[in-house]
Amino acid sequence: MKDASTQAASYHYHVIARAIALIDAPGGAQRSLTDLAQEMGMSVAHFQRLFSQWAGVSPKRYQQYLTLGHARKLLSERMSTLQTAHALGLSGQARLHDLFLRWEAMTPGEYAQRGAGLTIRYGWYDTAFGNALGMASPRGLCGLAFADQGEQGAILSDMIKRWPKASYIEDASAAEPHVMAAFAQTGHAELHLIGTPFQIKVWEALLQVPSGEVTTYGELGKAIGADRAARAVGTAVGRNPIGFLLPCHRCLRGGTGALGGYHWGLPRKRAMLAWEAVRQDSTPPGAAYDQLSER
Repeated sequence: MKDASTQAASYHYHVIARAIALIDAPGGAQRSLTDLAQEMGMSVAHFQRLFSQWAGVSPKRYQQYLTLGHARKLLSERMSTLQTAHALGLSGQARLHDLFLRWEAMTPGEYAQRGAGLTIRYGWYDTAFGNALGMASPRGLCGLAFADQGEQGAILSDMIKRWPKASYIEDASAAEPHVMAAFAQTGHAELHLIGTPFQIKVWEALLQVPSGEVTTYGELGKAIGADRAARAVGTAVGRNPIGFLLPCHRCLRGGTGALGGYHWGLPRKRAMLAWEAVRQDSTPPGAAYDQLSER
C-alpha cells in the first residue's frame, strides 16, 4: 500500500505489538513507561510519541484497554444486543460505523464449486495492524489476512486452500482501494463473502456489531436463530476470511469476558479492540453515525 500515513501506522503497530508482548509477560502490566521504552531499545520520548500517535492515548492509558478487565467491562457495558440493533434498522449489512461498506454473498451453488471459474487477485499491504494479505474477486474484497514476519507464505497458502479451484493472480492494485478504505476509515469498500450459507449468516451478524462494542458467540447464535449452536458459531467466526472488516475480533466468550481465539493472533485482537475503544471513547456523542450509508 502506497499511502504514507498507513505505512507509518503499520510501523507504529509493530512498536505496539512489541509493547503488548512485554505487557502480557509476567509482571508486564506493572511496567513503567521508562521500563517499556528501555526494553524496546528506545528513548522514553520516542516511544511515548510513537505510541501516542498510533493509539491516540499514552502507553499508561492504553494498558488499561489491553487488560482482561477491560474485556469484561466491554462485555458488561458495550455488548451489542444484535436482535435489537436489527429491529432498529442499524444492522451492519446495511450500515457500518467505520466506513461506507457494501457487500454481497456468494450463492450456495457458487460456493459448492470451491472457487471454480473465479479469478482472485491478491497483494500484500502495510496496514495499521501489520502486514496484510488482501484478496479481491471481481465483486470486491474476499480475503484480508494478517501475517507476522516470516508468515507470508503460510498465510497465502491458508487462504488459497479455502477456494482451491479458483485462479490466483498477484496484482496488488485489485484489492488496494478496499484495503485503503478499511484502514483509512473512509472511502468505499465492497466485500464479496465466500462461505457456506451458515457461515455467511454468522458473518452477517458480525457486521451488526458496531466499532467499540463487543458480542458473544451465544449472542451471535441468537441473532441467527441458532441458540444451541455455539460451537458451530465459534467455528464459523474462526473461518472468517476478511479480518477486521468482518469484525470477529469483537466476539468474546460470554460470562468471563475472555478473548477467545483469533486466527491472526491474540495480541492483534487485543490491539484492535483497544484501538477501537480509544476512538469510541473520544468520539463526540451523536457523531457515530455521521457517515452511515445504505447498502
